[in-house]
Amino acid sequence: MNKRTILIVDDEEDILDLLDYTLVSEGYDVITCVNTSNIRDILDEEDISLILMDRNLPGVEGSMFVESIRSEGYNQPVIYVSAKNLSDDIVEGFERGGDDYITKPFNINELKARVKALLRRTQKSENILKYRDITYNAANKTFTIDAQSVKLTTLERDLLLEFIKNPNILLSREALLERVWKDSFNKQLKTVNVAIKRLKEHIDPDGSKNYIQAVRGEGYIFC
Repeated sequence: MNKRTILIVDDEEDILDLLDYTLVSEGYDVITCVNTSNIRDILDEEDISLILMDRNLPGVEGSMFVESIRSEGYNQPVIYVSAKNLSDDIVEGFERGGDDYITKPFNINELKARVKALLRRTQKSENILKYRDITYNAANKTFTIDAQSVKLTTLERDLLLEFIKNPNILLSREALLERVWKDSFNKQLKTVNVAIKRLKEHIDPDGSKNYIQAVRGEGYIFC
């Protein structure tokens, strides 16, 4: 199994050093940041399994930042590690997209246990993705619609998977080329249009479900 990568965001260097050392010792890869300025770039470029997020950060409140990236489609699990320890603070953290909450000062063994537990839960949930009547099984890389198997090419499967991971979010053709075609030599905007037309023929042949909606001049929304 590949190592899981944990992103730690905290402006206290001693906390960063402690968490970095502890989690690397537990076998994780770790990326540390003292602010949120390049978090989106990291999430786009790295396979982040979990975010440990402080709330008292320079320039932005951590839970408000998490709420903003959630609205943009980033769905990595988040554990707040924060000195904000009132019950209202904790509830607020969950309401703004957190998955767990640890108050400072913390017990390092408890933190390790919570990290392991959340990664275990999310690893299981990642195996099966569902949206509306579409189900993706990561174990055998298959899609079903209304419990009926759908035959797709590798490209069509990767394209549908990108959509199902980002529902109700406008994805530009450029973004789809970058994420799905990656290093392919056939990276032209018209290639996206053709691939989506073929995908629609497989998953919605009569157009009744209207999964993929085109936004003229912008891209596509999966809804």
